[in-house]
Amino acid sequence: MKRKQLWILGGGLAAVLIGGLSVAGMQDKGLPVQIATVGRENLQSKVSANGKVQAVTKADISANVMGQVTRLVVKEGDRVSKGQFLMEIDPRSARANADAMQASLQAALSDLTSATANLAQAKADFERAKANRAAGIIAAAEFERAKTAFETTQAAQETSRRRSDQAKATLAQSHVGLGYATISAPMDGVVTARRIELGETAVPGIQNQPGTVLLTISDMSKVEAEMEVDEASIPTVKLAQKAQVRIDAYPNQTFDGEVTEVGGSPILKANVNEAIKFKVKVWIKNPPLTIKPGLSAQADIYTGNRDQALAIPIQSLVTREIKAKPGETLKPGAPRDEEGVWLFEGGKTRFVPVKTGLLGDLNVEVLSGLKGGETVITGPFRTLRDLKGGELVREDKSKKKDDKKEEKKG
Repeated sequence: MKRKQLWILGGGLAAVLIGGLSVAGMQDKGLPVQIATVGRENLQSKVSANGKVQAVTKADISANVMGQVTRLVVKEGDRVSKGQFLMEIDPRSARANADAMQASLQAALSDLTSATANLAQAKADFERAKANRAAGIIAAAEFERAKTAFETTQAAQETSRRRSDQAKATLAQSHVGLGYATISAPMDGVVTARRIELGETAVPGIQNQPGTVLLTISDMSKVEAEMEVDEASIPTVKLAQKAQVRIDAYPNQTFDGEVTEVGGSPILKANVNEAIKFKVKVWIKNPPLTIKPGLSAQADIYTGNRDQALAIPIQSLVTREIKAKPGETLKPGAPRDEEGVWLFEGGKTRFVPVKTGLLGDLNVEVLSGLKGGETVITGPFRTLRDLKGGELVREDKSKKKDDKKEEKKG
């Protein structure tokens, strides 16, 4: 009897052991995956870009006349006021030209005085000839000669008047050229660049070629970051959007910003392999007093927000090719890919197409396709890439253990 009981007891233990091994085997079946529950959260979408700090208002000063710099009284970093003398380009040539134009004007005015006197005399002679002709004292030929002489002197006087007007305009132009020799500050600001030295020759621009920039005056009381935004993000960037700006020269500080300009055409690329980018200007509202143009900056431009949006982890979103059903062909122009997620349902996978909205730091908004509470597969990426649908999967709990260990260490 005892032996029978021992056999029964032993058989029971074996059955329990075999059953336990079977359950363990079932638990080990399927691909290990990470999962997450679809829920709601506040989303903030943003576009990040890099760029440089510059003054909102600045003036690049170039030469309008060619010559040697004979006086230079400012250096980089100097504060200047509007109208303040900055530098002088050798004025001797311009002054000599102005003197020559003054002499030409005097000569033209003398010619005009003489022509005016001749006109007065010719007019008097013509008036007498007209009276004498009416009285029958002179012949018709003599009257015509007096008339021709009057008209000729009248034309000569008009020509002299026009020459004097031309001489006046030329003299005024020469004074403008003489004024170009003296360069003054066009605005209040700081000398942020000086690319000329005393004794060097300033060269003006010709036709479509700009002249050498001699000085740059910048109003550093209002500065902006000129950013380069990639083509995929530019459609979401709008005027007046808020931004946070970080400047490498001021670590651990952020500055409030606002989008003031969005470029409508791409930035010219140095080579064909460069990504297409657009210029976006962000006004920095609270810049430090010591800020300088040319500093490297990064900006996060906030392009939208949604409270309690239905969201999924970004890494769970996959794109797969749309395949035609048997006997069906895709229409020309029809979408070839669709976005979606792999659901974890009863230990198996099922693909669900979704339409997405705002993109946050870690999550993306779901506009349609999910209702909330579903379990989505978030990784690993290699597994997500190879899924076809209907595969056996199981939760990879080792990932959670590792995360908890990291939290304890933190």
